[in-house]
Amino acid sequence: MWKRALDRAGIKEPRLRRDYTEQRHAVRKFATAEYAAARLLLPAALVPHVMAAVAFMHDTDDRIDRGTPDERAAALTQWGGLVRKAFAESDSGLPVLRCLVRTAERHPDVRGYVEEFLQGCEREVTWRTIADEDELEQYVREYSLPALMLTACLLAPADAGARAVFTGGCHRLIRAMQRFDFLEDLSEDVRAGRPGVPADAVARHGADLTRPGAALGRLVAEQADLAGIDLTAAAACLTDVVEPSYRPFIQALIGVQRLRLDAVRRAGASVATRSSGPPAPAAALLLLRQTAARARRTR
Repeated sequence: MWKRALDRAGIKEPRLRRDYTEQRHAVRKFATAEYAAARLLLPAALVPHVMAAVAFMHDTDDRIDRGTPDERAAALTQWGGLVRKAFAESDSGLPVLRCLVRTAERHPDVRGYVEEFLQGCEREVTWRTIADEDELEQYVREYSLPALMLTACLLAPADAGARAVFTGGCHRLIRAMQRFDFLEDLSEDVRAGRPGVPADAVARHGADLTRPGAALGRLVAEQADLAGIDLTAAAACLTDVVEPSYRPFIQALIGVQRLRLDAVRRAGASVATRSSGPPAPAAALLLLRQTAARARRTR
């Protein structure tokens, strides 16, 4: 099945086939549900390019997520130089960049989002707290949205009007995802001195982010409600404008995010001491349902 996907994506060279296979293995390790959704629900010709884009995003995040702010900024400068050199030379010594360059050759929109993403990483390596909703929006617009669009642009409609709606839906989706990312990882982020929940909301509720309590429970519920509004709006936008062959994937992706949001709601104030995430059986059942629905539509 994977060899067929590489064939349909036009990836014929043995070295590149090995490179894309390496990215596939990497994505499967750190994004299991999303990996399964892509493999099961997207057209085969698109899957290797999705793997390349997601693997690049994760590799970048991993490189700039360790050390002091100065060390992270230096890592970003070095990495950005390697990425731009790979595009200039249409080659690289790194498999992840060789795949990225080929994917951008086949899907030119990727190149622009790579640059936006790298610029957004400058914000990612320097922020310590998020003051309010305006600052959260800036973080999402500058960093989170370009990160999502690395992959999402592969599914974007060709019509300009539909594309604008699609991008707006992606914005709502990633804002929701970023909001409950910050809730899921709250205990870890607080230990690192980088809590992502807006500070003005924390102060308004009088919440202590280090231990469970009623005030923290109210804060989590408020942030979850805001994420839910965005998630519902994103679902309405995206499923209406993407090509029919992409809809099962979009529906599954949003469904997994709903499971994540539900898990955050159930966790409530306990996010102060432990991370949360969607139950694996529920995610698997969701994918099976979407796969069965896709099969029925293609008969």
